[in-house]
Amino acid sequence: MSSTPTYSDRWETIHFERRDGILEMRLHTDGGSLRWGAGPVRDLQEAFGAVAADAENRVVILTGTGEEFNGPKGSPDTFPRATPRGWETAHWNVRRLLTNLLDIEAPMISAINGPAWRHAETPLLSDIVLASETTVFSDTGHFVNGLVPGDGMQLVMPLVMGLNRARYYMLTGQEIDARTALEIGMVNEVLAPDRVLPRAWELAEQIARQSQLVTRYTRVAFVQTIKQLLVANHGYGIMLEGMACIDDADRGGGYELTERAERA
Repeated sequence: MSSTPTYSDRWETIHFERRDGILEMRLHTDGGSLRWGAGPVRDLQEAFGAVAADAENRVVILTGTGEEFNGPKGSPDTFPRATPRGWETAHWNVRRLLTNLLDIEAPMISAINGPAWRHAETPLLSDIVLASETTVFSDTGHFVNGLVPGDGMQLVMPLVMGLNRARYYMLTGQEIDARTALEIGMVNEVLAPDRVLPRAWELAEQIARQSQLVTRYTRVAFVQTIKQLLVANHGYGIMLEGMACIDDADRGGGYELTERAERA
């Protein structure tokens, strides 16, 4: 049975579909692959909060649109030029992006449809991670683009790939293809592009057969340690990133990260 969430039309970068308690969140920009930036960060943190507060969601599927999960690759044009007041707005949204995600008390499945060039930690925090054969992971938006990877990458990536692998990944902009990601435990299954989302629904339907308290409390148990890690360290990392960003704010290119731009 389909039931449309009351918030289904609230964010322009997220399409919602819900059937029998399974909520699909499909990220996009104007119907194509998501273009990462201040707007999508704000949309995602608010949307995750709404999804977490909605008891009708039994399982959540997070996926993308088109050939990429998100993009574009980081470049001087994607470097945020910030003031202290502008970074405070970023601090608000970025910190809540992951905390609101982890507040979702429904098992989450990521169906990664292609390359994740920006903030791979978001889909990799799901309880089950499926990847298309075309998937590539690379942190193109932080260190190699002049930014400190302090907004969650430094905490989540060591959890999913190991400490030394994660530091190398972030310092070099290493590209990890889907098969390699499977071998080192970043993802659980690699499938043909047209099988990723159907497989996510198959698994979601299997999980949803359990009682709601079993599914909910299993998710709560899984994320509790991660939440404690974020509470202790997340805000500090974001402020370190902001300090370095503001110090280099007069570099050419990029976009102005102000409260007005963040909420545009």
